[in-house]
Amino acid sequence: MPDTSHKMVEHWRKTRNLTIYVLVLWAIFAFVVHMFAKNLNEASFLGFPLGYYFAVQGSLVIFVLLIFGQNMLQDKIDEEAGISEG
Repeated sequence: MPDTSHKMVEHWRKTRNLTIYVLVLWAIFAFVVHMFAKNLNEASFLGFPLGYYFAVQGSLVIFVLLIFGQNMLQDKIDEEAGISEG
């Protein structure tokens, strides 16, 4: 039984670390990038101020990529622990 318990503790540690990593990246793209939007507005992209473009389009793209990336990495963690669904 200790081997199974160790695998579950290791699984939870990896899952927790992945979640913290993703939340930190989310916070950076949700808050920090927007703090510099005023400075970025001096340049433009496709006719929109660059700060606006990053805030509206860039953050959404990053959030979607974070979701897919987290799911792929979590599946790998689950497979290593032997508890994958597939």
